[in-house]
Amino acid sequence: MKLKFGTVEENVVTREEFPLEKAKEVLKGEVIAVLGYGVQGPGQALNLKDNGFNVIVGQRKDSKTWDKAVADGWIPGETLFELEEACERGTILQFLLSDAGQIALWPTVKKHLKAGKALYFSHGFGVTYKDQTGIIPPEDVDVILVAPKGSGTSLRRMFVEGRGLNSSFAIYQDATGKARDRAVALGIGVGSGYLFETDFYKEVTSDLTGERGTLMGAIQGIFAAQYEVLRSNGHSPSEAFNETVEELTQSLMPLVAENGMDWMYANCSTTAQRGALDWWKPFRDATKPVFEDLYNSVKAGKEAAKSIEANSKSDYRVKLEEELKELRESEMWQAGATVRKLRPENN
Repeated sequence: MKLKFGTVEENVVTREEFPLEKAKEVLKGEVIAVLGYGVQGPGQALNLKDNGFNVIVGQRKDSKTWDKAVADGWIPGETLFELEEACERGTILQFLLSDAGQIALWPTVKKHLKAGKALYFSHGFGVTYKDQTGIIPPEDVDVILVAPKGSGTSLRRMFVEGRGLNSSFAIYQDATGKARDRAVALGIGVGSGYLFETDFYKEVTSDLTGERGTLMGAIQGIFAAQYEVLRSNGHSPSEAFNETVEELTQSLMPLVAENGMDWMYANCSTTAQRGALDWWKPFRDATKPVFEDLYNSVKAGKEAAKSIEANSKSDYRVKLEEELKELRESEMWQAGATVRKLRPENN
């Protein structure tokens, strides 16, 4: 159906117009092979299984993620296989390894992409940056995308709670004439609340911008900047953390999620409202050039190149842990650990 988002009309698919029973009918006879059990794999695979689809998991044996799959109820030799065997068995290959992992496994996956199969992504990276990744699908397979707008952990938690996480969907290649129905059916199957239409290029450019921007990179930068200003002016760590992070995540953002920014403002004091209305535009004007630089870097393929280079190194995970440790052991997030322990629900 078409819905207006502001003044712009967009195509969306809801559970009402494409119910679970219709999704099951579309995918009847398909074997959905979820390749990779890291970030998105567990949530999507478990949700599909619980929704009644025929799902198997492909994962490298003798790994922590293989053990996690077993602990989650996947049975070796029945529903859990080595990656290549899962590629052979599946009619829909859900390629959910990391971007670097996809590059490494691509020759194996490509070998098993027989005519009529579907290649499914949850990120447009590999295909969009094919000149850097080498991922060029055969012309006789469907190439589709369903990208949940959140982590695999959130996707699973919301499914278990009877809710849904919104997802985008896209068709890169329709070899069978069934690509759109396959994509939408899988989107419903993995637990999407609704699906909005995009393309691979727009998905990856918006996603890379969002991750580096407000969703992760920018928000950490803003947290750190305000925390440091408060601390340098004599405020205690607990006060600085509460005024920077805790109040936002525990009190204010749930109101934004519930009914929008104006609703959150309306539920705060008039003094807070006045200050927010006076200062949001200066913050927009100060940060917009940074976001423009970021988007241009994404669009030029520079962020993809950085990611591929860093993630392909043998010591990538060691260096990543060092960088995460720096965050974890910073005073701000050490203060946060203590604040979280003091929440009533944790006592």
